[in-house]
Amino acid sequence: MMEEERRHILLTGKPGCGKTKIIMRLTQDMKDAGGFYTSEIRNGEKRTGFSIFTLDGKEGILASVNISSSIKVGRYYVNLEDIEQIAVPSIDKAIQDPKIRFIVIDEIASMEISSPRFVDAVVRALNSPKRVIGTIQNKRHPFLDRIRKRRDVTIVKIETSTRNSIMEMLGNILSENRR
Repeated sequence: MMEEERRHILLTGKPGCGKTKIIMRLTQDMKDAGGFYTSEIRNGEKRTGFSIFTLDGKEGILASVNISSSIKVGRYYVNLEDIEQIAVPSIDKAIQDPKIRFIVIDEIASMEISSPRFVDAVVRALNSPKRVIGTIQNKRHPFLDRIRKRRDVTIVKIETSTRNSIMEMLGNILSENRR
């Protein structure tokens, strides 16, 4: 029964190790997945922010050096409006849609959890009967620590050298769960 107990899979690791790439590749052809992933916004070689992309085609700005906000994480200003009007509804829609079996949440981290509505949506997703596939920041924080301690969550540490083998393993696990 271990598989059922630990039905959610959250990837963690250093920035740039490939967590989001794994999530995107695993879910690109899944018709029974909903939720969102994030992506860097670049201006030439310089990262200027992060975008939100939902699996059903919506997009917004997660954070940027070029916007104004009362919430700042590092050098980025967090866009609570797009978190709450794009990311949160994508999680809720995935929870409610009977055709969706997998909820993608990339990522559960400092920027996103600055929104109480996002925190609540993550908890609703993890408490739902659906499987959450996502990423979680490798940083200590009371909310992140509670998620990592859940009995139904498996944390998979990604390193550049193990990225491909872990992606293959996760692909096999997800394929088995779709039968």
